[in-house]
This record gives sequence, C-alpha cells and structure tokens, in this order.
Amino acid sequence: MRSGELHLKRGYIQKYAPLPFKYNFPAMHTDLVTGKALTSSALPKFNSFPTNYRDSLGKENKMAKKKGKTFSSFLKNPIDFTLLITILLLLSLGLIMVLSASSPSALSESGNSYTYFFRQAIFAVAGLFMMWVISNIDYRFYQKYYKLAYVVGFLLLLAVPLIGREVNGAKRWIYVTESLSFQPSEIVKLLMIVFYAALLVKNRDELNKYGKGFLKHIIILAPIIGLLLIQPHFSASIVIIGIVAIMMIVAGCKFWHFLVTGLVVGVPGIIALVILEPYRLQRVITFLNPWSDPTGDGWQVIQSLYAIGSGGLFGTGLGESRQKYLYIPEPHNDFIFSILGEELGFIGCAVVIILFGIFIWRGILIAMKSPDMFGSLIAIGITAQVAIQVIINIAVVTSSMPATGMPLPFFSYGGTSLFILLCEMGVLLNISKAGAKRE
Repeated sequence: MRSGELHLKRGYIQKYAPLPFKYNFPAMHTDLVTGKALTSSALPKFNSFPTNYRDSLGKENKMAKKKGKTFSSFLKNPIDFTLLITILLLLSLGLIMVLSASSPSALSESGNSYTYFFRQAIFAVAGLFMMWVISNIDYRFYQKYYKLAYVVGFLLLLAVPLIGREVNGAKRWIYVTESLSFQPSEIVKLLMIVFYAALLVKNRDELNKYGKGFLKHIIILAPIIGLLLIQPHFSASIVIIGIVAIMMIVAGCKFWHFLVTGLVVGVPGIIALVILEPYRLQRVITFLNPWSDPTGDGWQVIQSLYAIGSGGLFGTGLGESRQKYLYIPEPHNDFIFSILGEELGFIGCAVVIILFGIFIWRGILIAMKSPDMFGSLIAIGITAQVAIQVIINIAVVTSSMPATGMPLPFFSYGGTSLFILLCEMGVLLNISKAGAKRE
C-alpha cells in the first residue's frame, strides 16, 4: 500500500479494490488538525462510499459467484416434462399391449399368460430407475470416453460370432444365463451415437470436405456394419447407418455427398446383399405379392393386414384380438402394432403415432436448445434412432416395405432393448436440463 492512498480489502474475493478518491494523509495517518493518530473507527466506512461505487462492487461480487458455479450446475434445472410425460405414456401403452398380445403365446408355452408381461415389467422398472439416474449425470461426461465407446461396441459385436447363440437362423444374442440374454446391437446403437457425436465435434472444421469430412467417417463405421452383417442383422445395420447419416448432415456434412455416394455405391450394395441372401430375396418377392404364398412366406404379413383391417375405426376392444391367438407368429414382438390396430382401431393407432410425433418434436427442440454441439448431436442421434425404428416397423406391419426384424420402441417385447432405450431417454432428459435455462 502506498502512502497517501487508502485501500479497502474485499473479504471473500481476496483482492484489494482502490477507492475512487484520495486522502492526503501523512505516512503515519495522523489528523491534520489535531495531530493525533487516526484509529480504524475514524477511517471512512464502506457505507459512506458513493452509491455507484458500492453498486459496481456488488456486481463484481455476483460475477465472482457466477464463475464459481460447478460444471454441472444445470442439473438443478427442470427437465422437459412434455418429453417425460410422452415417454411414460408410450411405456404404459407398450406394457398394456405386451400383456394383451403375449397372453395366448405365454399360456401355450408356460401355462402362465403373464410370463412375458412380468419379464417386460421388471426391465421397465429397472429402466425407469436408470433413466432417473442417468438424467442426473452430466452428458458431457461421456465425451472424453468416445474412443472407448467405439472399442467396446466393436468388441461386443466381435463376441457375437464367437460366443453368441443362434435363434431363428441368426446369431444375434449373447446368453448370460439360460433365462437372461441380450442383443449387443442394441447397446452398440447408443455407443455409436456417443462416439460419432464426439468425433464430429472434434472434426467439425473438415465436415464440408468429401475426403476428410464424409468418406473418413463412413470408413470408420464400416467395421461395425461388417460385423452386424455377419450375424446377420440387416435391420440394425440400416438403423445405425441412418443414425450416423443424420448426425453427419446435422453436423455440417454436405447432403449431396450422401446422395451421390448412395446412388453410386449404396444402392448397388443393397441390391447385392438382397440377391446374395436367398431369404432376403424371398422377402422382397413376398412384399410384392404376399398372396402368392398365403400359407408360407406371406402368412405373417397377410394376418397382420387382417388384424389391422378388422380393427376398423375404434377397434374390437382391448384384449379382444383374434389374430393374436397364434395366427400372427410372436405377436408381442415386431408385429405388435397390428394387434394394437385390431384392438384399438384407427383411433388407437393415430394416438400412438401422434405420441411418437410429439417425442420426435421434443427431441429436435432439445437438440436446438442444447448449449453445445455435442449435446445437440446426441439428442439428434437418439431422436433419429426412435424415428427410424418407428417408421420401418409400421411400414413392415402395413406391408409398405419388405419384412425385416425391426422392433417398435416402447412396445415390442424385449427386456434389454427396452432397458437400453430408457437409458437413452435419461441422456436426452439430461440434455433438456442443460438447455432449460440457457442464457
């Protein structure tokens, strides 16, 4: 402190702020009239300073407190309740439809019509708990482990041909016990969303280039798709390619890169995959004319159309489906939407489609409000996954495209699929917190 200039110490900020005026005291701080030494009580108080100076110090104090906030302070923000309510409604309707659609199959297989419902309900409760836990974890935590996400996904898919079990002609499942199994492809979807979100953020300055921006990121995905096709799991490959493509376009890749490459490489590749696998070619033929083999390959699609058609406007009533009595194979799985159409009619189908539309709308809105590019891309990836699966599933059930094993999110029976999906909902809700009070 220099002689002749008084300073005030600010407590918790731990720095000295100079006064806006000077007192020309001698070095010993004595009174100019009496000659006596000034005590601390005689020195000017903070309250006697000019008002505007006190205000400026108050603003400085508030800024210091603001800078001291934790990295995840947004976790106290409210979540997107519209999205949360939509998720809970879809989950509730899904459990009701699993109970209704699976009861005949469960009764014929185990003697208990609630077998499939109880299993699905257990995974739903566990998934809701994890959704709550993950919704309170800062989504930016995953960004630093994006390389690990790719490695784990690759190893999971690599393990399927080695230790997986073949079911219905495809080796897609890994059995932990005789009653507990999971599809690694469901986990890989989430891992690829995290990986590509971080990778695209890292390379965002090169995304408009064909080589370093488009081709590089497609080549990185090739090993994952290759392992999926070995299983074979064609539907999961379509979903992951669709998710990555949408994320890349949103991140800044040029659309014409996808268009040209798709026409030159993608379309011939898909045609080759269909021709080389007889069962895929047969599905295309069946799609073109299901009634050419009504008791064989066309049976499932025809029974699905019967179910939807007999539902009419208001449906036959909940639990009153006839096609679920072993006419449609495994009606609680990929063709559960046809049972929904039969029991709840056109109105019920419209309500479910509207709920999925609300979900997609809120997902896009969360992506737009996210405070950073990483959060936006994750939100877009999760929303795209649900949207792609819903569109393909409903298209297959209504015979608008060739049949493929695509589950309907929140509805189709599958414990691990539902559990992972609810974990993804937790990530999406966490991102909604970050954008809830964006300043």
